[in-house]
Amino acid sequence: MISTLHRSTATANLLGVRFAILGSDDLLQLIANSVGRLRSVILSGNVHAFNLAFRSPWLCRWLNQATAVRIDGVGVRLGLGVLGYSSPPRATWADFAWQLAAFAEPRGFTFYFLGGRPGVAEKAAARLKERHPNLRIVGTHHGYFDKAPGSPENEAVVEAISAVKPNILIVGFGMPLQEHWLLENWERLDANVALTAGAAFDYISGELRRGPRWMTDNGLEWLARLIIEPRRLWRRYLIGNPLFLWRVLKQRLGLLRLPEEA
Repeated sequence: MISTLHRSTATANLLGVRFAILGSDDLLQLIANSVGRLRSVILSGNVHAFNLAFRSPWLCRWLNQATAVRIDGVGVRLGLGVLGYSSPPRATWADFAWQLAAFAEPRGFTFYFLGGRPGVAEKAAARLKERHPNLRIVGTHHGYFDKAPGSPENEAVVEAISAVKPNILIVGFGMPLQEHWLLENWERLDANVALTAGAAFDYISGELRRGPRWMTDNGLEWLARLIIEPRRLWRRYLIGNPLFLWRVLKQRLGLLRLPEEA
């Protein structure tokens, strides 16, 4: 089961995905409310996620079923603005991870990190604990294992997570693999909250550098990422970003057939 938000929470419909418009403080409070009482899934909503969901019905449904979708990136905020919604400041994982750690440390919330290359999640945990020495990280595991349902490696990972019963499970495989894995395994995982995090462990650990502050603070983090990883990200940004905005404009004009209408 997945918990739901109060009906009075402001919501948006962006390319067929209906989600609550929550800022970082709201998300932190949702996590706190879920620990020990509810089971919540918080998925990441950046431009890439909405583009994938537009052509993948299962992902669109999963985003709609999630307790919350974390707004990530200036492109999504721009899209919401075109549709007439107000949105909170962006909260990329490279920043939100540190906010979450500071929030969780005095409350004693426990974490499990799943994803990244071997050793990266452990390094991310160590860096977080340098600043927050009392942060409780009860387990880590890399993302390079056989994720097929029922495979011995997948079963071992599910059992390892459930054995330590983390309050907060962070899954960072990249999209849409992390969403698909969580969809298939969530009901068997003994955790209060699950969040998808993409390359968060790479950033937290320092394995992947960010752009300069003048870019990241002024809506140009996508450009910085493109410069750092052009071969991997050129299609996502140079094709995906304009496509996303074109679809949003068509939705605004009532000319877009949304996935739920197909």
